[in-house]
Amino acid sequence: MGDWLPLLDAWGAREHTHTEIARWLVSEHGIGGWWAQSVTVGYERARGMRAVHQRPTGYEVSASKTIHVSADRVSDAFTDATIRARWLPDAPISLRTARRGRSARFDWSDPPTLVAVGLDSKGEGKTTIGLAHQKLPDAETALVHKLMWRLRLVALKELLEAD
Repeated sequence: MGDWLPLLDAWGAREHTHTEIARWLVSEHGIGGWWAQSVTVGYERARGMRAVHQRPTGYEVSASKTIHVSADRVSDAFTDATIRARWLPDAPISLRTARRGRSARFDWSDPPTLVAVGLDSKGEGKTTIGLAHQKLPDAETALVHKLMWRLRLVALKELLEAD
C-alpha cells in the first residue's frame, strides 16, 4: 500500500470519489478492477476518508463459523423461529428470503438493517457459515454487532453439535 499513497496524493485523490479513484487506477495504471478497489479502500482508510467496516451504504460486519452438521440443519436453525430462539433469543429479526441449505436474508429491526447468511457445505456433516450484517448506522453499532454475532455463532455451534 505504501507505494500507492504518494502516487494517489500527488494525483489529488482526496478530492475524488471512491469510484473515480478506482477508475483512475485502472485506466492510468493498468491494474485490475478488484485490485483497484482494494487499493482505493486502503487509501481511503489510510487518509481517514473511510473507517474500518464502512461501506457506501453504512457499516458492515461479518462473522463465520464452521459447524459439524449438515447445511440443511444449519439453515433450519436460522429460518425456524423456534430453533432460532434457542441460540439467538429475543433477536429483532424476520425472514426475508431463504434457500434451504444455501442462504437466507433477514430484516433486523433495531436498528433497521439487513443480515445475509451464506452456507457452504464442506462435505457430509460439515458446514461453514458466512454472515454479513449490513447497513449498520455507525462504527460503534458495527462493533457491538460484530461481537454479538461471534458469540451467537458459538452458541449455534454448541446447540447443533450437541443435538
